[in-house]
Order: sequence, then C-alpha cells, then structure tokens
Amino acid sequence: MFRRMKEDIEVVFEQDPAARSYIEVILTYSGLHAIWAHRVAHSLYKRKFFFIARVISQVSRFFTGIEIHPGAKIGRRFFIDHGMGVVIGETCEIGDNVTVFQGVTLGGTGKEKGKRHPTIKDNALIATGAKVLGSITVGENSKIGAGSVVLKEVPPNSTVVGIPGRVVIRDGIKIKKDLNHSDLPDPVADRCSAIENQINQLQTEVARLKEEGVEQTHDYSNL
Repeated sequence: MFRRMKEDIEVVFEQDPAARSYIEVILTYSGLHAIWAHRVAHSLYKRKFFFIARVISQVSRFFTGIEIHPGAKIGRRFFIDHGMGVVIGETCEIGDNVTVFQGVTLGGTGKEKGKRHPTIKDNALIATGAKVLGSITVGENSKIGAGSVVLKEVPPNSTVVGIPGRVVIRDGIKIKKDLNHSDLPDPVADRCSAIENQINQLQTEVARLKEEGVEQTHDYSNL
C-alpha cells in the first residue's frame, strides 16, 4: 500500500511542475486525495459493502470536488491535475499512466444497464473539459483535446478534438505525453478553408469562361 502511495506522489512530481515538496503534495493535492479515497471505496465495493463505499465516495467528492464512483476500475500512476469537476462513472475502466484535467467527464449516454462508461487505455491524456461518453474505448497513447465531446471509438496513437470529437492525428510521429491546449488542430476550420479554396477556384474558372464567351461573341460579330 505504501509503495503504491509513493508511486502516486512521484507521478505528481513528473506531471506537475508546480509541485515543490512531498508535504505540499500530500496535504494540498485534491486529485491525490480523491485517488486514495477511491482505492478504499473500491476495495469495499468489491466486497459488496456498497453503502459504505458510496459514503466514502461522496465524502471524498465533498472535500475534493472530484466524483469517482467506487465501482470504477483505475490502474496505476493515475494523475488528476487540479481535478475540480471531474466525474468518473461506475463501469469506467482506466489503464496505467493516464492523465485527466479538471472538468473531465467519463460518463454514460443514457439509462442502459451493464457496461455504459468508457474504457481508457494506458498512457492516454484527456484535457480540460473533455467529455468521453458511452461504452467506448480510448486507445493507448491517445489524447483528447480540451472541450472535446467524444462519442465514438478512438484508435490507439490518436489525437481527437472538436464537437463531436474527430481524430486529427493517428499513428504519426511519436506522441508526447504533454498537450498544448492553445495550439489544437481545428478540423472544422480546415474543412471550411478547403471549401473556400474550392469556391475561389470555381469563381476563377467561371470568370475565365465568361471572358472566352465574350471573345467568341466579338468574333461572330465580325463575320
């Protein structure tokens, strides 16, 4: 248990340049507190102490602003940055080395039974305010951009942005764990730009055809 707790603290130092000391991290990082509380709640949940597990979950939510259902399965080295407003559903499964930012929702899309929350594979990163909804899988090493709403499967080694989320990078150059939130690809703007270029080309072609038509008219008038 203590080895796992030390590992959680080390992840904070790796992911957050603002972390200065062990005592600061242990006492002030709400994401760390939420993860530790979830471990206790999840252990009780697996032993069918559902009520006590849920109470611990709600107390943790009150103090941290992070709601993790005790039924959720979370791997090692999970890091929640800032964390306020994070919601993780009951049937959610999270792999190792996953990072999520504040305002992230890993939720369902309705009242269906069974597996209704996402599966997040190893080394994924989910940025500020992103929503991943339904029983879908976010592949290994994938990144979800800030504010995205993801409703479909995300292949491994992909970057997804937009509403609804669209894959904009896949199996490209090695994906770094960091994500520049101010420089995200915009597939909608790219598509609009492509359409605008096509319109400009058509306008040029129409103007050329009009000029040719005028010239032919002058030729006929000289006969």
